[in-house]
Amino acid sequence: MTALGTTVRRDWQPVLTYSLIAVNVIAFAFSAKQSGSIDQNMASYEVARFALSEPATANGWWWTAVTSGFLHFGPIHLLVNMFTLYVFGRNVEQALGRARFAAIYAVSLLGGSAAVLWFGLENTITVGASGAIFGLIGAELVLFLKLKLNPTSLLLIIGVNVVASFTLSGISWLGHLGGFVFGALVTAGFVYAPELLARDRRTRQQVEALGWACAGVLAAVVVAAIAVRFSTFPGAQVYTVRY
Repeated sequence: MTALGTTVRRDWQPVLTYSLIAVNVIAFAFSAKQSGSIDQNMASYEVARFALSEPATANGWWWTAVTSGFLHFGPIHLLVNMFTLYVFGRNVEQALGRARFAAIYAVSLLGGSAAVLWFGLENTITVGASGAIFGLIGAELVLFLKLKLNPTSLLLIIGVNVVASFTLSGISWLGHLGGFVFGALVTAGFVYAPELLARDRRTRQQVEALGWACAGVLAAVVVAAIAVRFSTFPGAQVYTVRY
């Protein structure tokens, strides 16, 4: 039984979670091949042009708001993020279903990019799936609260990540925060917004429609924020890398 009351088949597999891991690994292999290095895989211009940066924003390379979320700076960065995606992705995908999981992941990724674009570029290159993954962590926290589960263990994980985001150099805490907030909000729309409907009169179709409407509004907000930033950003140089 999922968080929305639907059943799960015994042979169910987290297909989207595994697919996202595969895409990230393929993107890393591409970056390593282009750069000729596993550790310095972001050194190639052909790779860097897919990362979130001031020049990319100034040039109007809007796709970097998405593609940056599939690039990683070195194998350790990739392994840590993919393990975290494996852990939280399976839980959220099973609890909410593949379509909702995809929406949460996408909006969280864009939410992290929007936060970096508006408040955290500062002469950096930003890459990594962390924003989307933090969105999944935010989603799981909402599910814990909805199901009235003890969130202590999850809050400890969040706390450790918050400390790491602020104490370790090269960590894009804004990307993490933006992803977490939007992931939590989209999930809240799916599981809490339907409670606004009268319980004795609401239908399954109404519940799904309201949840998706909330997700659509949040997606529109974050896309608009990214579009405005790309259209108004003046541009500068790049000096360091964040992930």
